[in-house]
Amino acid sequence: MKIITLNLNGIRSAWRKGVADFLARENADLVCMQETKAQRPQFSAEMLAPGSCQGFFHDAIKPGYSGVGIYTRRTPDRVVEGLGWADFDAEGRWLQVDFGRLSVVSLYLPSGSSSEARQQVKFSVMERLTPLLRQIRNDGRDWIICGDINIAHKNIDIKNWRGNQKNSGFLPEERAWLDLLFDELGWVDAFRAVNQEPDQYTWWSNRGQAWAKNVGWRIDYQILSSGLRDCVRSARIHTAERFSDHAPLIMEYALPPA
Repeated sequence: MKIITLNLNGIRSAWRKGVADFLARENADLVCMQETKAQRPQFSAEMLAPGSCQGFFHDAIKPGYSGVGIYTRRTPDRVVEGLGWADFDAEGRWLQVDFGRLSVVSLYLPSGSSSEARQQVKFSVMERLTPLLRQIRNDGRDWIICGDINIAHKNIDIKNWRGNQKNSGFLPEERAWLDLLFDELGWVDAFRAVNQEPDQYTWWSNRGQAWAKNVGWRIDYQILSSGLRDCVRSARIHTAERFSDHAPLIMEYALPPA
């Protein structure tokens, strides 16, 4: 099974930059998207269902903001939009598709970089997600949670770690939350299960030639329930083309295609 996660920074913008051709070449079983930044009436027919895929989306109420989506080659048994949290769901941040005992999620965690108020929203979402992730880790299902988490976990995951320790996305409280998920709750950072190399980033600022100099952050993840740890076969970050300020994270698993 091949799964791609990608923050599009606008599906219409990414389409203009050639992401549809990339997706066609990769022919993934599932593509988990964040920041679609559109409502469904604004999508072209190809954006709604490219190639042989079906598309499912959870749009934000605010136009041109947030939103998540999933392309899948197989019809899900169930689709879940949101978590029942009014503020969170209004921003279109959780979309889940179920296939048998496997659940795949596209998650877009809020960014706190724009203001202290938004940082507090981010902390609130992290706090509310903790008991949910504690609960579902042992629910008998296999989980793959894909998305833009907006947190670089360790020093290896960010180029300028010394200069960013007081900035949203690398705050001690945020990093400790990922410690909790991976160390105490038993969730698995799928990328690091097979790749321990430095300079592996998925997001670059638009300032200061960050992309050209590879001054990046690894803030896009595929997070697995513990039973899937040994199913990870490969991980790569696609940087040969640029469709967004994020790069596609492409993972392959020893699982039946979804």
